[in-house]
Order: sequence, then C-alpha cells, then structure tokens
Amino acid sequence: MAAPPRRPLTLRDVAEAAGVSEMTASRVLRGKGDVSEATRARVLDAARAVGYVPNKIAGALASSRVNLVAVVIPSLGNLVFPEVLSGISRTLADTGLQPVVGVTDYLPEKEEQVLFEMLSWRPSGVIVAGLEHSEAARAMLARAGIPVVEIMDTDGEPIDACVGISHRRAGREMAAAILAAGYRRIGFLGTKMPLDHRARKRFEGFTRTLAKAGVEISDREFYSGGSALLKGREMTEVILARRPDLDFLYYSNDMIGAGGLLHLLSKGARIPEGIGLAGFNGIELLDGLPMQLATMDACRREIGEQAAAIIAARHAAPDTGGGERVELMPTLQYGDTLRRRPL
Repeated sequence: MAAPPRRPLTLRDVAEAAGVSEMTASRVLRGKGDVSEATRARVLDAARAVGYVPNKIAGALASSRVNLVAVVIPSLGNLVFPEVLSGISRTLADTGLQPVVGVTDYLPEKEEQVLFEMLSWRPSGVIVAGLEHSEAARAMLARAGIPVVEIMDTDGEPIDACVGISHRRAGREMAAAILAAGYRRIGFLGTKMPLDHRARKRFEGFTRTLAKAGVEISDREFYSGGSALLKGREMTEVILARRPDLDFLYYSNDMIGAGGLLHLLSKGARIPEGIGLAGFNGIELLDGLPMQLATMDACRREIGEQAAAIIAARHAAPDTGGGERVELMPTLQYGDTLRRRPL
C-alpha cells in the first residue's frame, strides 16, 4: 500500500471543489462573514467530500506541524485500550512526540468529529483503532499528509500502515480448539455488536470454522452496550435459560466471559466437563478469578509499541517508510475452562 499523499489539502482545493473563491471558502470554514446558506452548504459539502481539515496553527507557528500524535480509540472503559496507550506512551517517551487521546465510543460519526478536531491542530501522526471508517473519516486520514497507523486489526486494506492481529484467524483458532475438545452445542455472546468490527470478524472466523466441521452456532446473545461482569452474568443466564443444553459459551471479550464464569460457578456447573467457556483479550486483571478463563492474548501493549515506533521513525525521516503492515500472532490460553481433549 502506497503512503498517503505528502501534500495536505489547501483552502484552494476546497474552493475549487465548491466552485467559489478562496475568500468565500475561508469565511464559511471560519464561521464568519455574510454567506448564503446555499453557498455555505456547498462549501461544507466540498470540504467533507475531499477530506479537508482547517489548520488551526497556521500563522501561529513557523512549522506546519506540532509534536503531537493523535491517538483515536473507541473506549477508555474497556481495559484493552489503556494497555495499548501504555505501549504508545512508553515508545514515544524519548522521541519528543506526545500522544493526545480522543475517544469515539465506537460511533462512526463521533470518530469523524474527533478526527476533524485533532487533525486541525496538524499533529505529526495519527494512530487510530480499526480499519473501518466513514468515507469522510477515510478522506481526512488519507489526505492529512502525515503518517497514519491503524491498529488492532489486519483484516482489511489500511489507509497507510497497520499494526494488529487477524481477528478472523483468532476466531478460527478458537473454534478449532473448541471442536478438538469435543464440544458441539456452542453459544456465542457479544457486546457492542455490531459496532465492534473486530468482535464481528472473530465471530465470522469462528462460525466459518464450525461450519466446515458441520457444526452450527446453537444460539447467540448480543448486547449493544459495553462490557461488564454483571452484563456477562445476565447474558449467560438468559442464553442458558433459552438453551440449557449448551456445552460451550464463547464470549466476545474476557469481561463478560468472567461474568459468565461467576454465574456458572454460583449454579454449581461442572467446568469444563459439563460446559466450557472462553473469552478474548487475555486481561491480567482477571487472573484472580476462582478459575482461569480460557482466552486469547490480543498483543495489546506490543501493538501500541509497534505503532508508535512507526510514527517515530517516519517523524525522524519524513521521506522514508509508508505502507508498513505488522501482523502479530495471539496465543491461545486454555486456562481452566477449556479442556484440551475430548472426554
């Protein structure tokens, strides 16, 4: 994948796209001056279509960039992302670059807003979670003229560089382990569905591998809100009330998986003989549970470190690099809730 264009868009590009003068385009984008609503809408539509972001530091600094790295993530409540931020911060510590964080709540329209504001300060690079963005967000990133590293996922075509894991591969590997252990009546439980594209891709890889073995998902329980132990308990109770014959539960993340584990333990379930469980992310905070949940490490800290290293290297040598693709390999951890062989 070629590096994004080095020349950022200018006001002239927007003016030409809208068919107005640069002065008129400037008035609209600064929210000043007497401009008709039709002209204002035409200029704003043109700016959105081409991916233009105004430069808030133009004229204030001699340099067209500031030593900030925009880091755009979906959540701070999810324990995954603080570890990613830790890797980014540690790697940038001695580079003169400073990460600044924006949170999108998994909402495409909020991601657009966050990117617009952060790019308007002309950072030296962008690290953004995921490969799925709105057309406007993709346009802004592609035309920013700075290194862009999309993280957490490699299943798709990045705008510039990407660092992450294949979530479809993770789903396939978990399905293969569950099948090899002899489980066949399998339920899936997920949060932030369908907005969490990475969980969706794991589900796709998981179900396709089951299908190749002639096994279908027996039931599923989705929740559009966030992850929490209580929600995991509630979702597990609901799906088992509906399908008490399930012999395995695969959760989209460890937090709801841990809630499910606590619910099953409170009911005296035989784990993993009677029913098995697995989550995703390998969250160390959950190591104190009565049983260790089967999971898969998502390489969170390493993803942050590798992404920051790409930004730092290209900041130091602006005319080198571009299109880097780093795929890390997560490790399956059987824990105490996934047996290693059939009974």
